[in-house]
Amino acid sequence: MKILVVDDNRENIELVRDILEMAGHTVSEALDGSKALAMLPQDNPALILLDINMPGMDGFEVCKRLKANEETRNIPVIMLTAQSDVESRVVGLSTGADDYLAKPFSPRELVARVERSLRSKSRTDDLISKQEQLRQTFSRFVAAPVVEQLLKNPDQVKLGGSLQQITVVFADLQGFTALSEHTEPEDLLHLLNRYHTFMAKILLQYGGTIDKFLGDGLMALYNTPVKQEDHIARAVKTVLHMQDELYWFWQDLPEKHRTKINFGIHTGKAIVGNVGSENLMDFTAIGDTVNIAARLQGVADNGEILVSSAVYEATKGFVFGRSRGEITVKGRKTLVDTYQISNTYFE
Repeated sequence: MKILVVDDNRENIELVRDILEMAGHTVSEALDGSKALAMLPQDNPALILLDINMPGMDGFEVCKRLKANEETRNIPVIMLTAQSDVESRVVGLSTGADDYLAKPFSPRELVARVERSLRSKSRTDDLISKQEQLRQTFSRFVAAPVVEQLLKNPDQVKLGGSLQQITVVFADLQGFTALSEHTEPEDLLHLLNRYHTFMAKILLQYGGTIDKFLGDGLMALYNTPVKQEDHIARAVKTVLHMQDELYWFWQDLPEKHRTKINFGIHTGKAIVGNVGSENLMDFTAIGDTVNIAARLQGVADNGEILVSSAVYEATKGFVFGRSRGEITVKGRKTLVDTYQISNTYFE
């Protein structure tokens, strides 16, 4: 590891260099605080050993500036100084120093302190890397509060999956394929993005997770990656809200582009997790629950919300529903008891 030693006494630097190089580290040097700060972007050390008494800018000020800078705040700083009094230690640690070692020091203790700080930095770097990967994976498709909860424990986001109780929503624009035959590609893409933005905004408002966009539709999950006790209600309220707002959304569109949205919702157990590689993950759900939701949406017509009986039973206290009977789902032998739901009376 590369370690930057900041000290105005070259003899001190050479002594520390000998000790650290024998321990397998690479050492760079700065004879004052200003030079140390200036060389950091290019030097990129894994750790800094910092003296306090230096001309111009003392070690306390250097440490304050390091910890105030977004790009350098995570570099461990060990203050290595002749000031061994308690007050100096307190001041040094309060400026953000990770450790404090007084001169004269034991070479073995110096190496031990350095190794400990480097191990801590490695764990911090791993955590930051996982958090960044998590942000990239979820931030555009999951509500911000959900992402913040995940950031507290990034280890839960890993390759593989587990069997979980979830609610799945499929939404699809009716007649979009026919519309695409008479619309310029650029105009079609702009229109599609407007519909997706409209749906995604409402979906995230209710804490849903956008699993994927499927051409002119989307798939969304509830109760994952963060637990939601009311996940079925959230899913139903999401699509009811979309139906309510669709009329107002249409007002900015030409009449020929005002297409209805068909929905399918089912709840049950599914395998949920990350599929792909360590560097490129796709968070998704697979299983019969997902297939049923997709088939319900495929059967829906003219802006219907079709749900399974499990979804209807869980939400019939605040929705109006009418039975669509048992329907055959492609690829499944057992019939699915289906309901059409709305937030108004059916005619």
